[in-house]
Amino acid sequence: MLNINKSADNGILTFTLEGRLDTTTAPQLEEEIKGSVAGITELYFDVNSLEYISSAGLRVLLAAQKIMNKQGKMVVKNVSEEVNEILEVTGFSDILTIE
Repeated sequence: MLNINKSADNGILTFTLEGRLDTTTAPQLEEEIKGSVAGITELYFDVNSLEYISSAGLRVLLAAQKIMNKQGKMVVKNVSEEVNEILEVTGFSDILTIE
């Protein structure tokens, strides 16, 4: 299960993710992103409460990064040790901006 909370203010959009971002929940986040990024210059993913991310979840983040490369910046923040390990092993820590 994945809980997605989003807040937007002056071209800045933050998604706060809680739970598991996997094959089952990745399409839900993908739809949220697609419907929300028009006109956004800064996109943040607060993953403090994200327990797990699968390859499907990583693909969604990569797609969001590609969109934001054209219109602004994207940051993944508050990464837990477990999620950070997955990002390191997959090489995504070199692709994504992590704070």
